[in-house]
Amino acid sequence: MNTPDDHYFEMNRIGWDRRARVHFGSRFYDVEGFMAGATSLHDIELGQLQEVAGKRLLHLQCHFGLDTLSWARKGAVCTGVDISPVAIDKARELAARTGLGADFVCSDVYGFGAGGAQAFDIVFTSYGALCWLPDLARWAQVVASHLAVGGLFYMVEFHPLRDLLAGQPYFGSAAPDIEEEATYTDNGAGAVAQLATWSHPLSSVINALVGAGIRIERVDEFAYSPYDCFEGMVEREPGRFYMDHQGHDVPMVYSITGRRLA
Repeated sequence: MNTPDDHYFEMNRIGWDRRARVHFGSRFYDVEGFMAGATSLHDIELGQLQEVAGKRLLHLQCHFGLDTLSWARKGAVCTGVDISPVAIDKARELAARTGLGADFVCSDVYGFGAGGAQAFDIVFTSYGALCWLPDLARWAQVVASHLAVGGLFYMVEFHPLRDLLAGQPYFGSAAPDIEEEATYTDNGAGAVAQLATWSHPLSSVINALVGAGIRIERVDEFAYSPYDCFEGMVEREPGRFYMDHQGHDVPMVYSITGRRLA
């Protein structure tokens, strides 16, 4: 049975198909550098999610798999999930070209959760993922249902206060914000698409995870982003981009570490 959100998911799938084609050749994602051995992961997640070798890792909303395959290079046994068939095809291409073992599944997050719960040691999601989901309670249930008992959940995400200062709502609503826009990469002017997004305050993210049975172990906030993807950012340190608001640093990123105990 179709739901009201299916229309928005299809809109976003079309948009992300378009973006995946453009992103694959961008300097922003630097596929050539990755093929030469560089990692797409950043100091934040590498510092906080360290012991992955031999662990079964599920990456939700993996785009075309650079982070998924970067975890595979560190020894994780990876599965990546994304709504865009173009992105998944690119991810499988990269896996074949690099010889890295990873499975990739084309599905939206909720649809993947409905397919049966395979247990993973780690569930991971990062940077610009949650805004594409209307219902965080359902998302958190997918996370919990795919974690083995004792398994670790780790996410790193753009801070919603940055969105508020950019004129977007902090507290979300059931109705999405729909905009037609180009993508954020250096070559993105031609990838204009209509997209639906939802705002989620930090409390909603935490409460959804707690409600799904995830025990929160850490919540961290960072005054910088590893991506230069918002207007007004300044690179004060290599690979760390800051934003000022009335003389103070804007919180740019937050991370949550949690564990399923039962």
